[in-house]
Amino acid sequence: MRITIERSNLLKSLNHVHRVVERRNTIPILSNVLLKADGQKLDMKATDLDLEITEATPASVEQPGATTVPAHLLYDIVRKLSDGSEVLLATSPDGGAMTVQSGRSKFSLQCLPESDFPDLTAGTFTHSFKLKATDLKMLIDRTQFAISTEETRYYLNGIFFHTIESNGELKLRAVATDGHRLARADVDAPSGSEGMPGIIIPRKTVGELQKLVDNPETTVTVEVSDAKIRLTIGSIVMTSKLIDGTFPDYQRVIPTGNDKEMRVDCTSFAQAVDRVSTISSERGRAVKLALSEGQLMLTVNNPDSGSATEEVAVGYDTDAMEIGFNAKYLLDITAQLSGEEAIFLLADAGSPTLIRDTAGDDALYVLMPMRV
Repeated sequence: MRITIERSNLLKSLNHVHRVVERRNTIPILSNVLLKADGQKLDMKATDLDLEITEATPASVEQPGATTVPAHLLYDIVRKLSDGSEVLLATSPDGGAMTVQSGRSKFSLQCLPESDFPDLTAGTFTHSFKLKATDLKMLIDRTQFAISTEETRYYLNGIFFHTIESNGELKLRAVATDGHRLARADVDAPSGSEGMPGIIIPRKTVGELQKLVDNPETTVTVEVSDAKIRLTIGSIVMTSKLIDGTFPDYQRVIPTGNDKEMRVDCTSFAQAVDRVSTISSERGRAVKLALSEGQLMLTVNNPDSGSATEEVAVGYDTDAMEIGFNAKYLLDITAQLSGEEAIFLLADAGSPTLIRDTAGDDALYVLMPMRV
């Protein structure tokens, strides 16, 4: 293999694929990126056996061929080469090494044979549809913070995507929960998504996807089966295994009878919660909300360091009540709201609270209270 490629193109593609590669690997080939040159392009592929990303980038191919080299090492080398330079990639006659040359810099990297590189893309997909990058990004951004990190409840370690009828319209819905809070977001279901299986996309895949859908103009092609998902974003193809588990019946935890409504300016509420929670202990992080007509009193007590209170003006005209929440969870949710006001629908101190946005956004949040 012998090719010349612009550093900026090489770096951009390596940046997309190398992140999949775990830094510590017991299987040497999984530390490598597969490089395959033919025609006028270089195909790159990296995998951790659960997630695979491939990207094609233009290159001047003198001699086609394929090899695999350490992904993080190649990325670090290309990153440090000078801007605007051309990079020559050439394998040795025996295929045991690859030269990376640019200007006066020359590196020789050890190769492993292409034939050892695993392939994740086998299998057929039952459903295929196109989704605007902005819609996909909204679904992920609004829900991703609520993904559970608890490994024992592995079926919560991702975002649950499914189609559902809501108010007579078919929606593509994303839901994530960790048992303390729940986030749900909807977009109009794209044509082709009808009847697709409910799928749980793993946390790592969600994180990578979030970085790849940064161009609002793009359309993403989504292909789904019971076990895998494939997303095509421009020249990037991402294939991932899905979490093999059953997502709980989240509809049961979304309260319907919460009749106490509080409206509060989102920014001033978030700033007040942030200020009073400065004093809370790392472990506790509880903030008490005391509601009375037109007024909200936020209180944090920490037996080790002191206490803090702050008053916030709110739209509230029902019975006075007190309820406690985890301050970090409150801040995570208010960070997702795009409207000026947040709407809290409360029942009592022991029941889950519903939080909505005034921006008419198809998203809602459920937060479990804490004892304070």
